[in-house]
Amino acid sequence: MKLTFKTVFGFSTALASALLLVVLVHHRVWARENAPDIHVDNTPVNRDARMGTSFAPVVKKAQPSVVNIYSTRIVHEQSRMSPLFNDPFFRQFFGNQLQGDDQERTRKEQSLGSGVIVSPDGFILTANHVVAEADEVKVAVNGDKKEYTAKVVGKDSATDVAVLKIEANDLPAITLADSDQLEVGDVVLAIGNPFGVGQTVTMGIVSALGRSGFGFSGYENFIQTDAAINPGNSGGALVDVQGRLVGINTAIISRSGGNQGIGFAVPISMARSVMERLISGGKVTRGYLGIVPQDVTADLAQAFNLPDQNGALVGDISPNTPAQKAGIKPGDIIVAINDKPINDSHALRLTVSDYSPGTVVNVKLYRNGRVKNISVTLAQLPTAANPQDNENTGANDAGTSSMTDALDGVTVQDLDPQAREQLRIPDDVEGVVVTDVNGDSNSADAGIQRNDVLVEINHQAIKNAEQAVAVCKAAKGRRILVKVWHREGNFAATKYFSVDNTKHTK
Repeated sequence: MKLTFKTVFGFSTALASALLLVVLVHHRVWARENAPDIHVDNTPVNRDARMGTSFAPVVKKAQPSVVNIYSTRIVHEQSRMSPLFNDPFFRQFFGNQLQGDDQERTRKEQSLGSGVIVSPDGFILTANHVVAEADEVKVAVNGDKKEYTAKVVGKDSATDVAVLKIEANDLPAITLADSDQLEVGDVVLAIGNPFGVGQTVTMGIVSALGRSGFGFSGYENFIQTDAAINPGNSGGALVDVQGRLVGINTAIISRSGGNQGIGFAVPISMARSVMERLISGGKVTRGYLGIVPQDVTADLAQAFNLPDQNGALVGDISPNTPAQKAGIKPGDIIVAINDKPINDSHALRLTVSDYSPGTVVNVKLYRNGRVKNISVTLAQLPTAANPQDNENTGANDAGTSSMTDALDGVTVQDLDPQAREQLRIPDDVEGVVVTDVNGDSNSADAGIQRNDVLVEINHQAIKNAEQAVAVCKAAKGRRILVKVWHREGNFAATKYFSVDNTKHTK
């Protein structure tokens, strides 16, 4: 028997496979050899110990690891001359110096921040916004009069984390703690270079954990502290009473621009995960399920007969995504991933993004009151398009029906071709279109809006307006569960609402 191989660009498939294997092995060896030597101590602090009279020993341990960062960027600007200089009258006085196109001017912008040495061979953690647009980055090591030129290994704006590398050895690397073991009330110290005055240490406590929703970065899970943080502290260390790194200082909330007792740090558990991916691959790729989750309110917990409000409710699933392929369905409530509890939709997003694409995870969920475990292979998070179309096209009012029972104040119409085209409703979405919602109604309080499509009422699929009214009339109990398709600009998804039909007098 004669064996033959198909060729690609002149190479046999066998040879190409062998070359690919060599490249992969070489990359893994390179990544292993170039991985930073990081010291991690995951033991929790001793909360039963009595407070001492001084934190000087803690500061002496941690402060040498905190560095000052000076970044510079060159800004190119176009200087435009006044149109008056095009007038021949002015040119007779100023001559040829006015001729030519707009002139380009350059200027330097300098900014100050802090960073933390995490390995003896020069890897440094800092905040992304400290070096985001820098053309040159300099690092000054505490106690060392030498200034180093730093290489930006990688940046991740989604978490506001960046990794630098300086060519040096035997540097005073800090020990990393497990920020997941922090508790509100733990004492912490912030170390950095505020306003360029020099290395400064401030003390406070962990005021809150898991803070998000500020718009500072895409993946927010901040440690909140009242330890004084000011401009220049960004990228510096937040350490525990053992001098271990628990967070990277990143932002403050202030009306004055200075410290007002509300500062935020990226947990070191998140920063470390980002750092390892930046060092090994130069960028951060995140896991992707392909669902549109929503928080479980008290009303929804009751409607789905859940034991509590923990979990993320699956409102919608994108086609051909890991969630759909694995069999996850709208209406499922995800309560854990790989045994890590999921308390809300934000926690689900953070947890999934922390895994690399291709990772197989076990998803624990509730479906129809029963616990199920589903194995899902995560894909890579795609780049999301920014919605640009914010028009709100109204459907015509022909053939409408008013819901005066369980869904009070809602007027609906059949989903005819004209309404489907005007509202850009996909062919696979079935239901009735909401043409009006009384602002002083139970339905409006729940969140139902004009141009929404009512897909299900009390788990019953809705085909037309007449059926919707009949289902509402037959609904019993205090609450009614409604599945709604909703469009917001270019983004559309289904979600669930629980309508309390006793709040308003009919």
